Amino acid sequence: MSRRHRRREAFTLIEVLLVLVILVILGSLVGIQIRRAQKKGLVNAAKSQVSMFKTPLDMYQLDLGQYPSSSSGLDALRRAPGDVQDTKWAGPYLEKDAPLDPWGRKYHYANPGKHNTDGYDLWSSGPDGADGTDDDVGNWQ
Repeated sequence: MSRRHRRREAFTLIEVLLVLVILVILGSLVGIQIRRAQKKGLVNAAKSQVSMFKTPLDMYQLDLGQYPSSSSGLDALRRAPGDVQDTKWAGPYLEKDAPLDPWGRKYHYANPGKHNTDGYDLWSSGPDGADGTDDDVGNWQ
């Protein structure tokens, strides 16, 4: 009887391993969900930042009659490009330099745009960092 009593006092190695396997499985499922939520949050942040540039770019266009050239890019919102008359440029149109995208890379700017042929394209290369892929975040979406 004492042998049976001792057996009930402690967990067996199999029971402990089974609990550990269950905890690892649950932990990996939670980790996957957190990574998905983080990726979605970074994409939403990029969308917000891309849309944030609309007002300063429109103000630039109103003052100068055109959007900044591709060569001037978003820097034209902070400093007057060499190819415009200083009397027309009423900037800076941004308080600070253009922010980096959520993945730490510069935004791409093209005028005229490939997607917005009557305006400009502004986009982030997205999570993969490769330009022209399906995960790009741009103002044409």
